[in-house]
Amino acid sequence: MPTPVSKSRPPDEMSRLRRIRRYAVPRWMIEQATERRLAGDWQGACAAARVNVNFDLADVAAQHGQDVAAELEDDLRHLAPDLLRWHLPRVERGRTTITPTQTIVLRKPGENGLPQLYLRTPPWSVHGPQRLTLHFGTVPRHYVWLETDWRYCAFWRGIVQDWTTSRYLWDVRHASELSERSGGDHKRAPFFNPDGTPRNLGDQPLTAPERTERITELHERGEVEAAFAAAGIELDTTPLKLKWARVDELDPLEILVRMPLALTRLEPEMRRLAEAGAGTASHGRFRIPHTQHSAILLELGESAGLRVRLVDDGTGYGIMVLPEACWRRLPDLDLMRGGDTSAEHLHPLVRDALFPDHPSAGGPGGPPGPALPSPVRVRCHGEWHEVASRDGILEIPHSQDEKQREQALRAFGGDHAGCFAVLEAWTSGKGRLPRALNDQRRELFTRALHGDTPGVLQLLDAGVDPHARNGRQRTLLHMLHLLDHEELLPRLLAAGLDINARDEEQRTPLFVAVGDGGSATLIRDLLTAGARIDVLCEIHDEELSLLRLLELLRREDELEFLHNRILTEHPELTEHPELAEEE
Repeated sequence: MPTPVSKSRPPDEMSRLRRIRRYAVPRWMIEQATERRLAGDWQGACAAARVNVNFDLADVAAQHGQDVAAELEDDLRHLAPDLLRWHLPRVERGRTTITPTQTIVLRKPGENGLPQLYLRTPPWSVHGPQRLTLHFGTVPRHYVWLETDWRYCAFWRGIVQDWTTSRYLWDVRHASELSERSGGDHKRAPFFNPDGTPRNLGDQPLTAPERTERITELHERGEVEAAFAAAGIELDTTPLKLKWARVDELDPLEILVRMPLALTRLEPEMRRLAEAGAGTASHGRFRIPHTQHSAILLELGESAGLRVRLVDDGTGYGIMVLPEACWRRLPDLDLMRGGDTSAEHLHPLVRDALFPDHPSAGGPGGPPGPALPSPVRVRCHGEWHEVASRDGILEIPHSQDEKQREQALRAFGGDHAGCFAVLEAWTSGKGRLPRALNDQRRELFTRALHGDTPGVLQLLDAGVDPHARNGRQRTLLHMLHLLDHEELLPRLLAAGLDINARDEEQRTPLFVAVGDGGSATLIRDLLTAGARIDVLCEIHDEELSLLRLLELLRREDELEFLHNRILTEHPELTEHPELAEEE
């Protein structure tokens, strides 16, 4: 039976996790990356998983020696970039994209100062391309970050997460450790039998899985202090006084009850990092960022014990961030417990580690493919009509005369109703859609958000109307910076989509591409297709020109061709009030 939703697993959070697991790492990506990895082609595996490689092994050998290059190549041959993407931290607050501006350290070949293998998450906003970049060198602690969504993401800027003691998150040689590192043991994962069936909890010996199960249930019932005590963790419940925040104080219990903490794993994971000498870990202190004004501070005892308290940002500054993978319960197990996913839809390496006796173990697996559209019943003037996407059009069962009468009524200020209201909501992004049709639109745009070009093409091939707009009133053209646009752009233009369509903030597809990290190739192609360069759009309630956006994001050199064209064709934009005020 599915586990009831608890205080630490609210419905909206479970829905977010479900969307992450369904869309963030599509099945085709897992299959292609696995095929290339098994063939010994680690570069091909990275390409399939949309990971750019920013170094060359020949250069590594020339600079650091053949031994270092050989060790690095051995790790790269066992790197599963699709598994790494599966486990990456995700943005909170209902979003599903990868947390931007993070550095994930994967491998340390030697002492401090020697090169490291590390990954950079997307450097743009939470709406930017989901491509990753793999580096080899010294991890920079400070670097320039360009962010259009700064009011939310500044809190995460430049955080370094150390995965060097968590190879099971990316190295296939260690993937089988996942069950133990999630609070289970070599026999089974918490709450489940080895074949993936739910386990009946009872009075059983306190082995690792049973201990995890009992402490997790205490936490989920809201008994935070009891859960921490059962885990042997000293919890300081003193409220934190704040000076510059919107609230006067924060209650640690109110914060901790909502966090999906892996309480039985906190101390072991921290000691692994401390023994490896990661960052300031040798001092036994770590932090989990909470807000711009506060953090959760975790302090190890010299030989045993762990103390947790809430501190202000000044106290936590400079202390190593405890990687999310080391403090968070495994989302896959939470989703399985709630009945929100099944073992066969997990990443195959995750499924085999957690449920070695599952019927599908050792075989292919991964999230399901796109849910293809089906007709939806709509109440229209007292009757039930079927509305359906067919051949790239959202069809409604009304004659041309009826459509013309409805358009005339609308022109005189009347409101759409029934099928016509549904068609209006689909093509404008305004108004309500029937739940089933809203699900079809979400399927299309969520796959676009995560860069799933094959999934988007499959839906279009199945007849989905490409004129849909999402809740932000964006068209698929606004999403091209997230996708492989070479095939999609001509197809969308041929379908009649407006290259200069505006979203709810008056941004055009070109404006979004420039602001959210679109490639120079995409921007050239949008210009060729007729994208206007003299538009004024809104960012954070401020009206900006495309010229000013380029300068704010420091892209005028990278996109010099666009910058020069605006200066040549629209010199009046340099005299826009926004620039005069700054001068």
